[in-house]
Amino acid sequence: MRRVRVFLVRFGLLVVGSALGSAHAALLGEDDLADVVRKPAIGLYKGYAEFKMAHYAEARQIWMALAERGMGEAWFNLGILAEDGLGEARDGAEARRRYEKAALAGSRNAALRLGIALQTDRFGASDTGAARRWLKLAADMGDEEAATQLAVLEGTAERPVSARDRRLAQARRLEADGSLPDALTAYRALADAGDPRGLTRLAWLHEAGRGVPRNLDEAARLFREAAEAGEPEAQYALSVMLDTGAGQAKDPQQALRWLRASAAGRHPPAVEALKAR
Repeated sequence: MRRVRVFLVRFGLLVVGSALGSAHAALLGEDDLADVVRKPAIGLYKGYAEFKMAHYAEARQIWMALAERGMGEAWFNLGILAEDGLGEARDGAEARRRYEKAALAGSRNAALRLGIALQTDRFGASDTGAARRWLKLAADMGDEEAATQLAVLEGTAERPVSARDRRLAQARRLEADGSLPDALTAYRALADAGDPRGLTRLAWLHEAGRGVPRNLDEAARLFREAAEAGEPEAQYALSVMLDTGAGQAKDPQQALRWLRASAAGRHPPAVEALKAR
């Protein structure tokens, strides 16, 4: 079948698609990878765009180039690939190794993920002590969810935990443990109660096909609903979708609008991506 080349001009990302419109990304050449390394925040954004389109080999290539240069969020994203077996064999031990490298390089997302997962047997035997240490690290980096998880874990009265926060913490542990049907039910209950964090977690599960069939359209709908409710993580995800046309019609102006909103909400990848523009 004849193939055509289309460039995502803004990021210099080569996408190869068939004449019928289905597309997959080509692995980047040395010059393109050099651009990724020179502009790591934009490279991280590129990798996430590829991930959204299920181009896992291409996402892995970009993130590996950045991880080799010590970028924590790139190691975190590589951990997701290993944990869920996306584009590579599922390997819990390797996922944990990557998350640890990410957290030590400054990724609060990775520290949070470790802190939740190590309360379960996701990566082997549970380790409450290690979970507490990683949650404290993430909380010290400003992650509010990590602070809540830590308060729930320690049962301290110094930081009161609302019933809604406690339900989210429990839902995140169910997800980390692989109890996806129960996690989905818990996230839906949170979403129905008006919690945009529940909507965001539902969107991630639909995007990655965890516990439900992969459905970018549904993920986009949920991300948009959470974004409009002010959830910075969802605003970032929606921005990438609008920039790539994955799950949403392409709209660069709206993509930038949501990226700015996410950065204003201090979502780290959005802050870095906006700085790099």
